[in-house]
Amino acid sequence: MQVSMTVNGQAVSGDVDPRTLLVHYLREDLRLTGTHVGCETSYCGACTVIVDGKAVKSCTMLTAQAEGAEITTIEGLAENGDLHPVQEGFWERHGLQCGFCTPGMILSAVTLLDENADPSEDEIRLGIEGNLCRCTGYHNIVKAIEYAGAKLRGEEPAPAEWEVNA
Repeated sequence: MQVSMTVNGQAVSGDVDPRTLLVHYLREDLRLTGTHVGCETSYCGACTVIVDGKAVKSCTMLTAQAEGAEITTIEGLAENGDLHPVQEGFWERHGLQCGFCTPGMILSAVTLLDENADPSEDEIRLGIEGNLCRCTGYHNIVKAIEYAGAKLRGEEPAPAEWEVNA
């Protein structure tokens, strides 16, 4: 079956088996390997992408369901070589360790901040609950998202804990 969509601002189309999952189309056909395959049951969130402004677990969405959609993957988040504020926050606040969950976590955080530019810590934790991280304990991920929220609101992010306690 023929599909067409916009991925990271570029029109793409291809012939796919009707059973092809979006995660496999992105990784195998488009070679956008930042979208990770984790559990393939929608539990871990490593495959999260943004489809028409919403965070979607691409391991449970058929490529055919994305017909005509606007999709953003981790590869399409930075602009003109500048990191998106959420990417910058993960860098500045050490919001990652192994990095496997990071692309999906970042894209979930982007949609969270699009809906709520000033979330509380509880709202952040709720907003990323569909993404599992086995390394960080989430503390620095929350701090990274708080950092990004401040940047997106045009504010100076609060200093990191290690900067305050130094």
